[in-house]
Amino acid sequence: MARVEQQGATGRAAAAPAGKLALFGWVLFDWATQPFYTLVVTFLFAPYFVNGFMDDPARGSSLWAYATGIAELIAAALAPVLGAIADAGTPRKPWIAAFSVLLFVGLCGLWFAIPGEIKLAPRVLLSFGLATIGAELATVFTNAMMPSLIGNHRLGTLSGIGWATGYVGGLVSLALIAGLVVADPHTGKTLLGLPPVLPLDTATREGDRLIGPFSAVWFLVFVLPLFLFTPDRPGKPLKTGAVTAGLSQLVRSVKELVRHHVEIAKFLLARMLYADGLGAVFAFGGIYAGTVFGWGAAELGLFGVILTITGTLGAALGGLLDDRKGSKAVIVGTLLLFIAASIGVLSVDHDHVLFVVPVEPKAPGGAPFSSVGEQIYLAFAMLIGIASGPIQSSSRTLLARMCPEDKVTEFFGFFSFSGKITAFAAPLAIGAVTHATGSQRIGIAMSLVFLIAGLLLLLRVRSDRHVSYT
Repeated sequence: MARVEQQGATGRAAAAPAGKLALFGWVLFDWATQPFYTLVVTFLFAPYFVNGFMDDPARGSSLWAYATGIAELIAAALAPVLGAIADAGTPRKPWIAAFSVLLFVGLCGLWFAIPGEIKLAPRVLLSFGLATIGAELATVFTNAMMPSLIGNHRLGTLSGIGWATGYVGGLVSLALIAGLVVADPHTGKTLLGLPPVLPLDTATREGDRLIGPFSAVWFLVFVLPLFLFTPDRPGKPLKTGAVTAGLSQLVRSVKELVRHHVEIAKFLLARMLYADGLGAVFAFGGIYAGTVFGWGAAELGLFGVILTITGTLGAALGGLLDDRKGSKAVIVGTLLLFIAASIGVLSVDHDHVLFVVPVEPKAPGGAPFSSVGEQIYLAFAMLIGIASGPIQSSSRTLLARMCPEDKVTEFFGFFSFSGKITAFAAPLAIGAVTHATGSQRIGIAMSLVFLIAGLLLLLRVRSDRHVSYT
């Protein structure tokens, strides 16, 4: 549930298909990296940083948003240059190894988020930023390996299997860490009602702080098959001007897209906007819930499991509707549902729902989701989960249906690029507004601006190259 975009094909030429073990190693990269997105970014560590480590949740939310936005901005700025290097014929594994080290070191640095030690906040935020940059840029080079592993006609299948494998990896890691390791500081029990399997100090929140090193070790173990079994292309010197030539080709491709494929360009811009909003809601929804209800790892872990399941069901239902009603209709409908549910989530606070309806606040030590406010929040969040899957899957389908047959691979490269290039914008906006207003709710509401702008632009897209979906 953490990574909102799906991987697109990133190559043009196809070599002889690699063996099953080689493909297995490549697919496991998504399994290896997903705990960073699921455990750290979305459901467990980010809410702990804001509500457990920091003394002021609004300030913590603002700092986390700034760190996310700056790291994504750096990754977005470097991605085209590194993509040009990847296309110039250099081996990919040395680059993957270098950014894997960055990810590993960054995750281990999250251990220093000791409650009350606010002076360590810069170190923790720097560690998170390094992990974000490492994960995003390592993915640039693993994506670039795809065309050398399998034929063009099966690139989508390989990408889909990797995405699904990552999804399962996130769910498994969430169940393990929330069910067996991280304990509620009040009860000393995990999500499964058991004492932690490791002797961890709840006073210094060692269970929550272990999320980073746990994700680092998980990554190290499961990324090894990529290095051991997945072939890399032979190394050759980087030609003078290869990077400049690659970037020039990117500029030429963008100009061609804007001049000759206007509707696809508008769709990619719309998708860029609503994908930013989508990612922001997931990144800060758990943080907001932790602040409003005081949720710990047990509640947030269960919350993550529920959203993952509803997201899977939504994706399956969206696929059926896509074939019957058309991709654009599904995206528009589920975006409207996502926006409405996001407003519903933000309408809940300590003692109100729907902004003005008073309810009893959660009783201290109450069972998970026992208060009316929690139940209504969870209901709106489940609608968000249901809507998110179709938005993502039908976006890819709509592009496939709009693309000229000789441009599918190239345009799916733009699809992947558009999902990253402005990923910093929504977090930075949320950070700035939260800092200015002192309100997490108002800050997170900035995600609605991106969602609504993307929806309005999407409505102007003519998607009738093959079929009219208006």
